[in-house]
Amino acid sequence: MNYYIKNATLVNEGKTFGASVFVSDGKIAKIVPEGEPFDCGSATLVDGTGKYLIPGIIDEHVHFREPGLTHKADLYTESRAAVAGGVTSFMDMPNTNPQTTTQDLLQQKFDLAAEKSLANYSFYLGATNDNLAEVAKTDPKRVCGIKLFMGSSTGNMLVDKNEVLVRLFRESPCLIAAHCEDEATIHANTVRCKDLAAKGEVIADASIHPFVRTMEACYRSSAKAVDMAEKFGARLHVLHISTKQELSLFRNNVPLADKRITAETCPHYLWFDDHDYEMKGFAIKCNPAIKASWDREALRHALREGLIDTIGTDHAPHLREEKFTYDYFTSKSGFPSIQHSLEVMAELMREGWLDWTLLVQLMCHNPAILYQIDRRGFIREGYHADLVLIDPKASHLISDKDEYSKCGWTPYDGLQTHCAVTHTFVNGNLVYENGVFHEEYKGERLLFN
Repeated sequence: MNYYIKNATLVNEGKTFGASVFVSDGKIAKIVPEGEPFDCGSATLVDGTGKYLIPGIIDEHVHFREPGLTHKADLYTESRAAVAGGVTSFMDMPNTNPQTTTQDLLQQKFDLAAEKSLANYSFYLGATNDNLAEVAKTDPKRVCGIKLFMGSSTGNMLVDKNEVLVRLFRESPCLIAAHCEDEATIHANTVRCKDLAAKGEVIADASIHPFVRTMEACYRSSAKAVDMAEKFGARLHVLHISTKQELSLFRNNVPLADKRITAETCPHYLWFDDHDYEMKGFAIKCNPAIKASWDREALRHALREGLIDTIGTDHAPHLREEKFTYDYFTSKSGFPSIQHSLEVMAELMREGWLDWTLLVQLMCHNPAILYQIDRRGFIREGYHADLVLIDPKASHLISDKDEYSKCGWTPYDGLQTHCAVTHTFVNGNLVYENGVFHEEYKGERLLFN
């Protein structure tokens, strides 16, 4: 089906301007300047008056839990949440069950996504202490990257042998996306907090999380990863930066296409700080931990300074009973967020930390550049028609009852936001329209240049 998105305000490549977009055969066929006549034939008209049209958001960091953990999330439910939030492409992590550590298991995930996902998709191969032969087989034109856990997290995939790390940074055929937390530091802090809790000297609630997974744990591991990448020439993307100190490891005076070492942060590190544990509790427990207000402030400044290159969600659903326990040491880390990432970033925009062009750069353009995604991430003629129409005046109260993730809750419950996704196009197909899903359409496998 062809579409003509008429009289929208396009946000694209640093500019905001009035135009219409003709979508044909899954591609952006024509960008029509405001006021210029155009015969769209029998195309279905979509009125963009008063709305922003942006490229589809590319979320390079999600945990959709399939296979093996589908009691809490799966590729179908989470891709629904994605497109409802304007995310048209995602890259999923390997800490599933079984863990995605072989090429055969990787292909099985691609096959599942082809059947179930409403959004476009790619999957990381997970690195372990003993699968470098599988890593070497990875095709960088068909796989987004290698996921490296330099600190244990949900579904422990810790790589802690130095000789393996050296070989990985020296030999990886594609980008390394790293979770950086120093395991020895976390272990020592965990033992200390358990001892204090047993003595009744601390209460083992969510507020102790940043004292277990500390700034030191993050910085020590991130610095090691950056040092190894520089030494061996690896392409490194450090995920979910959560501290002010880590920002010193990155550069902002190099064009993104030329950077070898890049950084991601997540909306929750930009929105919450350690004061929010009192109200939100285990709902905002995640790895790395949400930390101090000065960390949040520094990360917000870093958006404008070019030290943060992408925004990923680290969308990681757990059921309520897995999260909301009475004990810090049993509560799972992670939470759903992909449905609301755009809304939360837009609230930061209202507070003056960024504008629409920077939001689109961080969430759409930069992931496409950084991962060298084929013909996505921009509104350009000939590109895949991954497009999102946004009503910038739609006041909306985020609520658990409206959550599309299978787990059925969100840490943003109760947040008043002031924009809403009205239409999401994936490969030229209208998959989401004002709360209605068109599920006959499926996403495509991402390809990379």
